Parts: sequence; C-alpha cells; structure tokens
Amino acid sequence: MLGYLTGFDNDLFDQFDRMQRQMDRVFGDVSRPASIRSLAAGTFPAVNVGASEEQVDVYLFAAGIDPKTLNISMQQNLLTVEGERKIDHPEKVQFYRQERFSGKFRRVLTLPEDVDPEQVNAHYRDGVLQITVKRRETVRPRQIEVK
Repeated sequence: MLGYLTGFDNDLFDQFDRMQRQMDRVFGDVSRPASIRSLAAGTFPAVNVGASEEQVDVYLFAAGIDPKTLNISMQQNLLTVEGERKIDHPEKVQFYRQERFSGKFRRVLTLPEDVDPEQVNAHYRDGVLQITVKRRETVRPRQIEVK
C-alpha cells in the first residue's frame, strides 16, 4: 500500500547509518552501554565501589592478571589501577567473535574526598582485586552520649 515510501525510508536510514560510522571513525567509538548493568565498549576491568562509615571498598574484576604486575596508586582521592592482561592465542586461529579483553588497561576512580590516601590495602583473590581505603578519623561521625 505504501510501497512508494520504502525507498525513501531505507535510503534515509542508510544515510544515518553511514553518518554514524563516519562519526565513530572521526571521534572514536563512544558507544553507550545497552543497559544499567552493561559496560561501555572497551571498558576493562569491571568495577564495583561500596562505602561504609569506616572505609571505601573497590572491587575490580580482573581474571587472568598476575597481581604482581599491577600498578596501584593513590593521590588525594584519585585511585589509579594500571596493568596488562596477556592472552596467548594459538597461531593461525581465526576468531569469529572475541569478547575477552587483552592488552593494557588503566582505570582512574574518583573516591569520596574524606578517604585517607595513607591507609590503602589491596588483595587479589580468584580474579578479583579488592582495594580498601580507610576514611579519615576526623570526618567520621561521632556518637555523643547525653548525660
């Protein structure tokens, strides 16, 4: 019935698709996550951050990394984690899909301003790097007893 619009619709969407590819080439692929539980393309490792009154806990999900090769630094309230995951591939293998990240990575996280950069501990177990940063004593809430 509306077959005369088909050519226009396809042509218009093809133009938008071509324009999107050109923008990605110029500015890089900055694709957004598909949902709240997704990561943007190229984001590694995945991170969870939790906080209590005493400390901030950062969990980086980095399976397959030698923890001795990680570079973890803290400057004021900026936590930086750098490393590399090397994956050996058999020669002459053609991948049809490859989702596991391989290569160097760097994550910089802004933590709350009341963290103490002198009290940082890191532990790696079962592919999860846990970094605990204590909060400063002077900014913690203090319970005052009424007499």
